[in-house]
Amino acid sequence: MNEQNRNLLLATALSFLVILVWFVLFPPPEATVDPTLPPGAPETQATDLTTAAPPAAAPADGGTAAQAAPGAAEPVADIERIEIDTPELRGSISLLGGRIDDLALKSYRETLDEGSPNVTLLSPVGTEQAYYALYGWAAGEGVSPENVPGPNTLWQLESGTTLTPSSPVVLSWDNGAGLVFRREMAVDDEFMFRVTQSVSNTGAAPATLAPYGIVARHGEPDTIGFFILHEGMVRVSDGELQEIDYGNLRDLDFDPREGARAETVQVAENGWIGFTDKNWMTTLVPEAGTSFRSIAKYDERRDIYQIDAVLPTRTIAPGETTVAETMLFAGAKEWEAIRDYQRGGIDRFIDSIDWGWFFFLTKPIFWVLHELNILIGNMGWSIIALTVLIKMALLPLAYKSYVSMARMKELQPEMEKLKEKAGDDRQKLQQGMMELYKKNKVNPAAGCLPILLQIPIFFSLYKVIFVTIELRHAPWLGPFQDLSAPDPTSILNLFGLLPFAAPDPTSIVALIFIGILPLVLGISMWLQQKLNPAPTDPTQQMIFAWMPWVFMFMLGGFASGLILYWITNNVLTFAQQYAIMRSHGYTPDVFGNIRSSFQRQRKADNK
Repeated sequence: MNEQNRNLLLATALSFLVILVWFVLFPPPEATVDPTLPPGAPETQATDLTTAAPPAAAPADGGTAAQAAPGAAEPVADIERIEIDTPELRGSISLLGGRIDDLALKSYRETLDEGSPNVTLLSPVGTEQAYYALYGWAAGEGVSPENVPGPNTLWQLESGTTLTPSSPVVLSWDNGAGLVFRREMAVDDEFMFRVTQSVSNTGAAPATLAPYGIVARHGEPDTIGFFILHEGMVRVSDGELQEIDYGNLRDLDFDPREGARAETVQVAENGWIGFTDKNWMTTLVPEAGTSFRSIAKYDERRDIYQIDAVLPTRTIAPGETTVAETMLFAGAKEWEAIRDYQRGGIDRFIDSIDWGWFFFLTKPIFWVLHELNILIGNMGWSIIALTVLIKMALLPLAYKSYVSMARMKELQPEMEKLKEKAGDDRQKLQQGMMELYKKNKVNPAAGCLPILLQIPIFFSLYKVIFVTIELRHAPWLGPFQDLSAPDPTSILNLFGLLPFAAPDPTSIVALIFIGILPLVLGISMWLQQKLNPAPTDPTQQMIFAWMPWVFMFMLGGFASGLILYWITNNVLTFAQQYAIMRSHGYTPDVFGNIRSSFQRQRKADNK
């Protein structure tokens, strides 16, 4: 085997290795269905149910405050609830602790099946994987922990009946020792709550307290487990973004002050902290310009993941009232909504969406795709339109590439003569080819530029399709009702013509009996090859003959939106290459190359 064939085989093997590694690292994610929890489920079913622990207050004198003891949920029957009803949210607030612990998303369903329940975001203690937000005041110097409201304080409804965008509710609690606590809860028409806490000191002595907000998750939630996607704690602290997944939260050092494994960051002016899933998020957002302690922690004794936003300790003199305000985002990670909140003053809130290392590409690609979808009204056609725009942007480079390829074809006879003259002298052959390229102003590397640029674009588009909620359950046409999922059709049922379902998209069978989009992808790659005659070397012929079909099966389990992009890209590339090469004196004989490939195959079969 000569050196050229060895190099070709090595390059092909490395290409296949990259695809295999990509396929292992980026498999089609298994469809996961979050448990649907009924609204108003009982939150105290046993005496050993535990809730999140209040944080410690930061004493005014700089000393160390005692950690408040974790509270156990007392079995209280028929706890009153306040209904939440907005255009996007449905749920309720429990007067036990004043917790926001029952929340479903009206615009999102678990699956595409008719009658599928709405996605449940928050659920009360006593249900599987409880997830909730609560607020309170940490006791400082001179105040006993039992004299501040905690997770198990039973609040009274002071005003309001149902929490809506136009009607806030107010809760109150009198500790009987000179402090009256009030909590006003408001919500907008999307996903942001505003919680205003106040304390009135009616006693004779000053009181030192620190307001806080908590979001707690009982047990590790079901995650995608896909390393390109972050799931866990996410926060911004004075412009710095930090992400900690659930496994790393469990590995944090033990903090005696918090009584758990914890990491605390002191935020000077702007920040937020939350738990993020693939499509949903629950985030504490103190007012801009407010300093606070941003705490991420894991209580291994109770198996609770918790985030705290603890505002500075304040001293309330007798006869005075202090007020603290914190926002809570609880909902879908819709780009437009999060962008509007960022424009409203929440620093780097758009980075709660996991844009990845190629954020400088994923952000503009998604923006263009989003705007196209607004204009067209269909995400599938928007992906096709996006592909056209990308090809137009890369056209100058593609033009140079295909012109170079056309000139290379014109130089083919002279290159063959050089090979004959040089014989086995590789150095003489390379020198002759370089002189030939220089004389005819041909750059043999120019053909690689469009391919190299397509790699980060492809990865970025994959990231956009995978992580953004706008692609979730986004339809195109016919059976393609979720462009973030693999092709739902299959050869087994003749792409839906036969009366039985296709294999589960996550199964091995589905990877073998592929759908219509991967099949069209393979055909489009095969047609691209036919723009040029097959190489004369048998080894090269075999590699090029198999390549489209190997890629077809390897990429068949990817998101159908990504396959749609690749098919469109192949079709446009075919048209560009044909037109540009023809305009420079080389007309690709596509049908002749196809006939030649079948003739060679028949000859091989006859042998």
